[in-house]
Amino acid sequence: MTTTETPSTPPRENMLINLLFNIALPTLVLTQLSDPAYLGIKLAIAVAISFPIGYGVRDFMLRGRVNFISALGLISVLLTGGFSLFELRAEYIAIKEAAIPLLLGVATLLSLRTSQPLVNTFLLNDAIINRPAIEQALAERGAQRQFDQLLVKASVLLASSFLLSSLLNYALATYLLVAEPGTVEFNQQLGEMTALSFPVIALPATIVLTAALFYLFRGIGRVTGLSFEEIIHPQQSK
Repeated sequence: MTTTETPSTPPRENMLINLLFNIALPTLVLTQLSDPAYLGIKLAIAVAISFPIGYGVRDFMLRGRVNFISALGLISVLLTGGFSLFELRAEYIAIKEAAIPLLLGVATLLSLRTSQPLVNTFLLNDAIINRPAIEQALAERGAQRQFDQLLVKASVLLASSFLLSSLLNYALATYLLVAEPGTVEFNQQLGEMTALSFPVIALPATIVLTAALFYLFRGIGRVTGLSFEEIIHPQQSK
């Protein structure tokens, strides 16, 4: 008698650990340890960057694949740290902070012309939804066109969340980063920006993103006739 082993599912991401390594620890290092009596300006930046880098590497090793959002956040942190290490003007950091979510928003809309819209990556991940059931229901009802129109509207909502994030990123960076680069004050302001990025930027953008997700799931139920439990992947509904 043979037994088939099912591949173990990686544990779900712990958001407290995520926030600790990507926000709390970098903030603590930049605001409290940038003084020459402790780590100094440049070493504090390097140490602060190491936490999200270490988290990203660990997440990849644990799950065996690159998390698109985590990778994007890691790139953003590396750019910010790199700009700070080279003592570039604060305007460059503000532009970078605004550019990444803005590019994501534009890419979300442009991807509608491809076979793999980004809305699938962000809102219709195969690990969450029961895609075979949805596709079967669409085929039986002849509702593919309505579903495609739903994806377009959801993509616009998703892009609007990125646009909101872009505007808030630029405003926060412009408001906080007023000290000269390469100073303790600048590092402290960088730490404050990192700390405030969650309540000032992530929460409003998450609200818009949640609204887009709610709209999309409600629309899927309407065009397919499936219940919420049938739309969600079986493993997620247990």
